[in-house]
Amino acid sequence: MMAAAAIGRGGAPPAPTPPKAGRPSGTLIPPMRGRVAHDAPLAAQTWFRVGGSADALVRPADADDLLALLRALPDATPLTVIGSASNMIIRDGGIEGVTIRLARGFGDIAVEADGIVAGAAALDITVAETAARSALGGLEFLAGIPGTIGGAVAMNAGAYGVEIRDVLDWAEVATPAGLLRLTAAELRLAYRRAELPARGVVTRARLRATPGDAGAIAGRLNAIRAAREASQPVRARTGGSTFKNPPGPRKAWELIDAAGCRGLARGAAQVSEKHCNFLINTGGATAADIEALGEEVRARVRAATGVVLEWEIRRIGRPA
Repeated sequence: MMAAAAIGRGGAPPAPTPPKAGRPSGTLIPPMRGRVAHDAPLAAQTWFRVGGSADALVRPADADDLLALLRALPDATPLTVIGSASNMIIRDGGIEGVTIRLARGFGDIAVEADGIVAGAAALDITVAETAARSALGGLEFLAGIPGTIGGAVAMNAGAYGVEIRDVLDWAEVATPAGLLRLTAAELRLAYRRAELPARGVVTRARLRATPGDAGAIAGRLNAIRAAREASQPVRARTGGSTFKNPPGPRKAWELIDAAGCRGLARGAAQVSEKHCNFLINTGGATAADIEALGEEVRARVRAATGVVLEWEIRRIGRPA
């Protein structure tokens, strides 16, 4: 994978600045043009609306700013990347070390004759809509994926029979050694996983598309959007599909339903009545409530069917 060409960026790494008093030495942050916040609350930024604070939340201004951060951070400093936080549970004790969130400077979308180049912070639905308006087909499935392009690449997200690996030409990944451009093969994309370089952060990606009839493409996109609205609790505080579909003919939601978990609740955390592979926060749930409910669902499915469900939602951070 590391045979991919590095994209050079000049400049020596800046010297780290001292942490605030009482803060662990692992949270040293170099001088940056972007925004840095210590003890930054994260719950309001997640789709579940739960979770603790980041020791240090960094929003780099652009790829050069991000590269400077990655070069300067000690290897021992824990590093976490969050996008729109649509498919994750941030635990109530918050996130140790440095948390990176890409926002302005990483949201550009460029239309090409046979594809789209999108920044990591661009929303999947926005990329799908941009492609449709440009009469480019093949990316309509992105309308069924909550989140950003960076997150979609990092987990090889998919919906309605198509995955990122089916359309990805390359992704640019910032690393402490520089910016790499990696192909889908080099990323070893598999079901809901990618092999990023150590401490790598996706910054943008090129997705292949096929010129076609704008009306037909828009029709397919709208059909996906309508199907998602009809079958998923899209207006609830949720995190998307909770568990990966296991090998075999039965999907995760069918196994959860067969185990009698539809509507199961723990405090204000509940298995959705509408689609039982979704957990929802009905109001006032903690991250611990949601994660414990998920583990109870896994235990009941295993007892009823013998199948061990694997989490698709990322669970990160410290317990309360």
